[in-house]
Amino acid sequence: MPQALSDKPLQPSWRVSLIWLGLAVIAWLVLKLLAPVLTPFVIALVLAYSLAPVVQMLHRVTQRRLPHWSVVVVVELGFITIALAVLLLIVPILGKELPLLQAQLPRLAERLNTSLSPVLASLGVPFSLDPTSVKSFVVTYLEANASDVWASVLPSLKLGGGVLFTLLGLIVLVPVVLFYLLSDWTNMLKRVEGWIPPAKLPVVKGFINEADSVLGQYMRGQLLVMIMLAVFYSAGLALWGLDLALPIGVFTGLAMCIPYIGFGIGLILALLAGVLQFDLAQTALMLATVYGTGQVLEGFFLTPRLVGERIGLHPLAVIFALLAFGQLFGFIGVLVALPASAVLLVALRRLKARYLASKLYQA
Repeated sequence: MPQALSDKPLQPSWRVSLIWLGLAVIAWLVLKLLAPVLTPFVIALVLAYSLAPVVQMLHRVTQRRLPHWSVVVVVELGFITIALAVLLLIVPILGKELPLLQAQLPRLAERLNTSLSPVLASLGVPFSLDPTSVKSFVVTYLEANASDVWASVLPSLKLGGGVLFTLLGLIVLVPVVLFYLLSDWTNMLKRVEGWIPPAKLPVVKGFINEADSVLGQYMRGQLLVMIMLAVFYSAGLALWGLDLALPIGVFTGLAMCIPYIGFGIGLILALLAGVLQFDLAQTALMLATVYGTGQVLEGFFLTPRLVGERIGLHPLAVIFALLAFGQLFGFIGVLVALPASAVLLVALRRLKARYLASKLYQA
């Protein structure tokens, strides 16, 4: 009987499964081996997927009176302008806070020494900070790190062709590839569709449309949440008189695309800016008011209404997907984490539905 079973030919479904498994292994190897070369193309592909609906919307608004290439140029230039504006808002955080930290650290150490020493002394814990020693240590550490960074960066720029090639690819190649992808997006999708067997086309198109719907709802909803939170945090910090309210607020809102982690980084930046400008009590009250209200607003109102629980992309699943794909494929993995998660989510939903309708579950 075992010999007869081993001689039995594979069923067509098993053959198809083995083919798909082999294709998945080949794709994984290609991504691992060609990751540095593929990075600009993957970035452009993700951006093209995100911006293609904007191109279609502009065509509808202009009633297709403008040439397709001109609409693509307008959309791409608009995206580049927004990205540069956000970058120019975030850069002042480091440009202003590091010199302030170096200059005001003795005063901050003195505040901590004055406020914490009596409390810790009553508990039997000796605590003392020498502001002069702290300032000397930080200045030495910052200067040493700056020299170490330049010592490692300059040889890389001179001798490391891979680093220079990657930078040039991101700066020059991404906009070019993005233009061609947006220009030929519809025709490219039709050509891919032509590879699908006609008998399987309805099933495959249904699967792709459902994955696209899940990912599209998540991305559009998350974008609205990020914009609203950026406005809220910027306005809230500005009402407290924080000098860096705009860049920190915008960064905190946009960093919400990485759940919990982005909020934590924004909170640390606001804490650092607050203690350099205000006293500890005012800083704590500012953070509790602005960031506490922001978390309530995001968790109970914005995310449930704009993103929706029906999508199924739980924040923990997003974090796991970003870390797992980043570990497997590097920077490319981070880029494709959300699209791949949407596809896997739809696949799991369909497998669950088939399992619940099968005799195995109903037995």
